[in-house]
Amino acid sequence: MAKWFKYGLITLVISLVVVMGFGKSSALAVTPRHYTELQFPPPPEIKIPPYSQFDLSNGMKVYLVEDHELPLVSGVATIYTGDRLEPADKTGLASIVGEVMRSGGTDDHPAEALNQFLEQQAASIETGINTTSGSASFSGLTEDLEEVFGLFAEVLRQPAFPPERIDFSKKQWRGSIARRNDDPDGIASREFQKLIYGTDSPYARTIEYTTLDNITRGDVVDFYQRYYHPNNILLGIIGDFDSAQMRDLIEAKFADWQPTSQPVGRQLMSLPEVSQIQTGGIFLVDQPQLTQSSVQIGHLGGKLDSPDYAPLSVMNEVLNGLGGRLVNEVRSRQGLAYSVYAFWAPQFDYPGTFVAGGQTRSDATVPLIQATLAELKKLRTTPIREDELARAKDSVLNAFIFNFDTPYQTLSRVMRYAYYGYPQDFIFRYQKQVEATTVADVQRVAQTYLKPEQMVTLVVGNSAAITPPLSSLSPDAKVTQIDVSLPSPQG
Repeated sequence: MAKWFKYGLITLVISLVVVMGFGKSSALAVTPRHYTELQFPPPPEIKIPPYSQFDLSNGMKVYLVEDHELPLVSGVATIYTGDRLEPADKTGLASIVGEVMRSGGTDDHPAEALNQFLEQQAASIETGINTTSGSASFSGLTEDLEEVFGLFAEVLRQPAFPPERIDFSKKQWRGSIARRNDDPDGIASREFQKLIYGTDSPYARTIEYTTLDNITRGDVVDFYQRYYHPNNILLGIIGDFDSAQMRDLIEAKFADWQPTSQPVGRQLMSLPEVSQIQTGGIFLVDQPQLTQSSVQIGHLGGKLDSPDYAPLSVMNEVLNGLGGRLVNEVRSRQGLAYSVYAFWAPQFDYPGTFVAGGQTRSDATVPLIQATLAELKKLRTTPIREDELARAKDSVLNAFIFNFDTPYQTLSRVMRYAYYGYPQDFIFRYQKQVEATTVADVQRVAQTYLKPEQMVTLVVGNSAAITPPLSSLSPDAKVTQIDVSLPSPQG
């Protein structure tokens, strides 16, 4: 109770300072001006906070950032792993490992005891595994650092993986499978990935009842033991601590963890090849109960290390958002969509996608597709205006700054670039390239990277209500139906 009181007191003091600050403002007495008359200072410069970096003798890489603004300490470990490395017939294995590492407790602290302690100390420890990496994080008050960090180390080094927790996780996933067709947008995103990457690709495959049935506790332990080694981990810690003392604590909790002699890091992860499976075509998921359609149109994209990543980002902004072409033309002027978008969405170490689309009423489905494709064609054939370029560049640069709003976010970026093998000045290179982007650059990347002949069109909607029908999109259009019926829970 005392911990919660102190934690709440800090928040209350901050709130009072903010309120009192607002109370002194004379802004309300100023005559309002039109938004076009407002002048804003230039965006703040992105700065990397001072940090120290060292390696433990067992190969763990550590990053430390002192921040004494509040009596809090947070940390995150990034592990070279990912669900793309799990066997296809055991899809879901990595997610279960990432979940039960925390929910199952440790060898010395069962889940209930771990939960109770963290709740009493207003602290947290979380773990997970996504497509390309694993993570474990902690946060707590400075005065509780040694105890919280000790438990964090236990979770990383000694997860118990009790069978009942694994079974509970599998049960939750079965429930998720049973509900996965409830959301039309979710269906569209899931099936679009399969059309682009292929149903067997780790970037598109889905957890099924049969793959869950194949997963045993032995599989969970084996997956953990393959990837969770100190020389396969990046650890970053930020907050109210002394770096020398923090280093001593890290040494005490992790230095005796023996490294693996097997390949680690990027060398450990033999990444699957990626190619576009469906090149062109119109696909339909017929959902007779729907009164509107979810549309996705696109093809395979690229990676963040592309030399054209910056002008492609600017191209995105020309198309999207308030003031963007798709909102102005397709939504506002023609009234064809509730929402509409088009994004070049690259990934760090495998090709992402280009996807355009939106949500609309059933009878506007074909016009929405046609209008969206027309805007993409216009972008490829006609130079954008200088005012469009200026708005797009400002939007990209202003949004980018918010990725570095706090020292924690900035440290996370530094570690992410290290994890994927990107240069540490990638941040500043990108900024300079955005600033240097020209009208000609935008048209060039649109012509180079947007490929009409490879566009896959997917609609989730009520076939009977889509008028004109999807077959009217082109003279030789063939509409392929996709069956998303749920499999039997018995496999």
